[in-house]
Formats: sequence, structure tokens, C-alpha cells
Amino acid sequence: MGLNRGVSIVGAGMTRFHNRIHMDKTGRELFVEAALEAADAVDHGFRFRDAGALFVGNFTSEVFEGQGHIAAVIADWLGINPIPAYRIEDACASSGAALNLGAMSIASGMTDIVVVGGVEKMSRLNTDQVTDALALAADSSYETSVGFTFPSIYAAMASAYFKKYNTDWEQLAAVTIKNHRNCVLNPKAQFQLDIMATAQRMGEKSGRIFKNEMEFLKSDLNPIISSPLRLFDCCPVSDGAAAIILAADDVAGRYTDTPVKIMGMGQASDTIALHSRPDFTTLRAAVKAAEDAYKMSGFTPKNIQVADVHDCFTIAEIVATEDLGFFPKGQGGKSAEEGRTALNGELPINPDGGLKAKGHPVGATGVAMAYEMFKQLRGQAGKHQVQGAEVGLVHNVGAAGASVAVQVFRRG
Repeated sequence: MGLNRGVSIVGAGMTRFHNRIHMDKTGRELFVEAALEAADAVDHGFRFRDAGALFVGNFTSEVFEGQGHIAAVIADWLGINPIPAYRIEDACASSGAALNLGAMSIASGMTDIVVVGGVEKMSRLNTDQVTDALALAADSSYETSVGFTFPSIYAAMASAYFKKYNTDWEQLAAVTIKNHRNCVLNPKAQFQLDIMATAQRMGEKSGRIFKNEMEFLKSDLNPIISSPLRLFDCCPVSDGAAAIILAADDVAGRYTDTPVKIMGMGQASDTIALHSRPDFTTLRAAVKAAEDAYKMSGFTPKNIQVADVHDCFTIAEIVATEDLGFFPKGQGGKSAEEGRTALNGELPINPDGGLKAKGHPVGATGVAMAYEMFKQLRGQAGKHQVQGAEVGLVHNVGAAGASVAVQVFRRG
């Protein structure tokens, strides 16, 4: 069971994700930068006036920038009035949800072409203010009001996982090491150093020499943020935007000879408050969204050759690889330790560095993952290319799994 009308990505673009280099830019400017790159990526040319709608994923520009009504603002700056412009907010899954809605608008026959993107400008606030802003996606009655923010929420998930599966923090460190190795190969990534190079740089300032990555990650230079999570288990504050151009398959040939087809998609929701869930070691919404995406696509987890999953914290990547059916429950961390999810492993996970090292401007993340699949499945990912990849998956989580969007893609 597929879409009633096939939908493909014909162009994709994104800014570099960073916490400093975009200080003089607004969110709308970042979105336009990404959208212009997406248009340039369309092989046979694209005019924004061809689009029938705009879908913008954004979490809370009101708090981060003091600007609401962001979809209308961006439509104006793209010069595409009077087409309809929609802003979608599903916490960190905002642009993953926007992608699903954009695809549905084409599949329904309402339009042939849409622009889908996401943006977040976070760096104008300090770390404490960003933490408070992000906490708006948690439960205000049962979590944030008693100081339970996302580092502590995911720390609770990690602790539950360690206890249930008799594992430890070193499996989380394996995810950190892998994703920082990948980010060095991705010029769009916020971080451009692997963990060993980071250890050397930070060690020089304190007159210390670290023998290996794990020694550094166990040191006081990687402090506890919320036990058992340490600093390098957490994604950074980032600014950035990403955009894709979706076209109906029956018109995609006008724009490219190598589309990236949306084979299946799913979305599901769950309780916001973690205490209401029977098991902290899985995201039920992720399992359901993936089941729906697999069913629609006709593929199974064994068909996936590359995946971008939502690793806002290292434990999130481990849980995701199990929820998506890549590894049995309790084996996700071990698989990372064994190198099975490395760039040259049996199933590369987050070859672009993931949220952990590429960065996480929350409203942009889902479409940034789709950008990565567009590049990977067309063989254009450069130094972090997964050789021979033709089928890929994207997994975008809102908050602690209250909203999850999943898409399966195939090279056209």
C-alpha cells in the first residue's frame, strides 16, 4: 500500500548548522539560504512560483526570536505569495511532520509541487534560556514544573535502559565517538573535530594528555549533565535551516532524472509525560510510525541500507535502532560498540554526524535528515557517502517521543 499518487524529492538544500556563524542572520534569512540551495539542486531548474504550497517546520520562533506567524514571513521572503503557507509545530519533529503533510498534499491531488522546510534560530538565548524554551515541549504540569527538563528525561531513559538490559554508559560513548568521526566528513556539520582531536585540543589547555577517546570521555572535561548523561552525550544548541522540493512522480521528470522517492511514511503520538508510559526503554510512537512506514513502502528493516535517526542524546540513537527493528531489544548499544552502525558497518546510522555532532536546530532537523537521504541515495554525500545505498530511512522524534515521524526513501 503506497501513496495514492507518488511523491519524490527533486531538490534539497541546507545551511551549515552552527551556534556562532549565523549570529547576524534571522531565521527567515536562514530558510531562504536553504531554499535557494534546494532550488539550485534541481537538475533541470526550478522556479519558486511553480510551488503550490509551503510547509514550514518550526518549534518556537516566538521564544527564540520574538517572531510568530513564521510561515507567512518566509513565504513573503521567498516571494511566493499568495500560495498557502503552513507552519507545523511538533516540537523537534516539526519538519518531519511538515514533510509528511507536504507529501500528503501532493498525493491528494491538491498540488503538484510543494516546498517543505524547517528552521530554528536558537543562539540568541543563553544555555539556560534554551533549556527552558525546549522544556515547553515537555509536560508543564508533571515535568517542567518540578525541574524535569530534557537532559533529565533522557537520563531517566538511559538509567532504565541500563537496568533492564544490564548495560552501561560506555555504550553511549560508542555513539558519541562514531558520530563525531562522521561529522568531520560533513562540511555542513556544526562540529568538525572527532573526539580524539577534541581531547587533544581541550587537554592542551589544561596540560593533560589523553591516551584514547574513552579516557577523555570519562574525565572531568566531559562533566555529568544529568546522571548518567555527560556533556558529550548531549546535542548542541544550533542555528540552521533545511529545505526540500517535493514533486508528484508524474511531473518529477520535468525537474530531475534522479528523484528520491518517498516510498512510505508514518507518524504517531504518545503521552507527553514520561511517567505515564509503561516502559522507558522504547518509544511506542516510533515503533508505530515505523510499522506504518514499512507497510506503506513494502520494505522491512532488512531493506534499509542507511538511516538518519534522532540522536538528541546518545541513548536516543540506541533506542531508535531497536524501535526501528534494526537490532533486537537491548542490542542497540552493543551494535554501536561493535562498529555495526559505523560508516563502513553493516548499517550506517547517522553518517552525517547526527544531531549529536551535525547539530540540532530543532525545527530544521527532520528536513535536514531528508536532505541527507537525498544526497546519500543520489551518491552525492561526498566523504561520508554510504557506498551503494539505494534505500534509506529517516526517524524524527518530537520531545521524548510524544510525536514521531518516519519516512522510507528509495533512489528513483
